[in-house]
Amino acid sequence: MRSIVVSDIHAKASTAAGVNRLADEHNADNILVLGDITNFGPVRMAADYLSSLNRDVFAIPGNCDPRELPITISKFAKDMHGRTVTIGSIKIAGLGGSNPTIFDTPFEISEEEIFNSLDPICDNVTILMVHAPAFGHLDKIPSGMTVGSTSISDIVKKYRPLVVLSGHIHEARGTEEHDGTLFVNPGAAKDGYAALLTVENGKAEAKLLTL
Repeated sequence: MRSIVVSDIHAKASTAAGVNRLADEHNADNILVLGDITNFGPVRMAADYLSSLNRDVFAIPGNCDPRELPITISKFAKDMHGRTVTIGSIKIAGLGGSNPTIFDTPFEISEEEIFNSLDPICDNVTILMVHAPAFGHLDKIPSGMTVGSTSISDIVKKYRPLVVLSGHIHEARGTEEHDGTLFVNPGAAKDGYAALLTVENGKAEAKLLTL
């Protein structure tokens, strides 16, 4: 499976053209959207954005998206918030929003809720797509502080997914591998960034791209 991965669009609708171009260039099977499609709304913007993408789309909300966004996602793409989908032998589990921040953004959820939402759906998961990163993995802000979710980290340790996709921390764009799990932050689409994820025969590779 080949996927174009994008996150943190923040209402920059023009990025859709670049996402579609990358999907065509890399012969992608689908597009995975990791949240913050809007910049505090409106949901109509997300609807227009998702419907403009030219592949099957799997999406979650981010912390800067309205709470009702999953309902809108479900009309134009596969809503992955607290849900799973299986594509061939690949199981994908998703959860949007983020752990609490100092900014009190619209879609923040407690660490307890994060764990309780993911724990029932992550057995045998291949790809975990979340907006917030796992604590200690691609979650460092410019001050040097790590701000990822401890619950997501606990889920990763418990279930060992092959891949963890996250956004949220714009400055932490990159890839890293730890204990057999590949962590990927494609960077903020609003800044012209994306990634290509390839999962084949139980192995995963990621390449950072520009829109």
